[in-house]
Amino acid sequence: MSLTESWDRYAAGSKPRRTVNAKGDKTWLNWTQYADHGPDEGVLGPVAGRRVLELGSGSGSNLAHLVTLGATGHGVDIAPAREAVALERWGNLPGIAFHTGEATAFLSETDETFDVVLSIFGAVWFVDPDTLLPLIRSRMAPGGILAFSHVPPGSQGPKPAEAGLRHDRTPDEWGRSLTGHGFSDVCVSLIDPPEGRAVGTMLVRALVADPVAE
Repeated sequence: MSLTESWDRYAAGSKPRRTVNAKGDKTWLNWTQYADHGPDEGVLGPVAGRRVLELGSGSGSNLAHLVTLGATGHGVDIAPAREAVALERWGNLPGIAFHTGEATAFLSETDETFDVVLSIFGAVWFVDPDTLLPLIRSRMAPGGILAFSHVPPGSQGPKPAEAGLRHDRTPDEWGRSLTGHGFSDVCVSLIDPPEGRAVGTMLVRALVADPVAE
């Protein structure tokens, strides 16, 4: 079974996101694996007028929220089923586009540049960082922000059994990887789980390094 087929099968068995959250919002951004938990889009700073790329965009709900705040959004996911679901739910939003493809292939082929790149339990967790991070950096505009989340190293987290190894790294390891590939101001936060849950979330944020300083 190919990687695409594995992820497509995983997508087919995934529950769709609720249409309304606990606050009554129809769109929202969630960095963690738990509903109504953790920080929101404030991690990214103001997004209005910014070009956003989500790697591993799933059903498109996180990206759609940023677009409703004034961003232009591109979502990439390896599973064809994800694009179909995202288009059905969010395709009517102006300024949003979804693509089926592997993250490194998309980054290698696109001519677009992005102000914000995010990955929530997505490609940054599953693709070799030494391959992916330089490609992300090459498509980011000066002053851009990269942010991603996954469970801390050694924790259990969602993944298709056939999809290969996750790239679990400690905060120090992510810091070295990111700075080594042209990012700066790396900030790693460990978000505690809600009461009754054992596994937290690691949230990483970094800026594009000043070209003058490289």
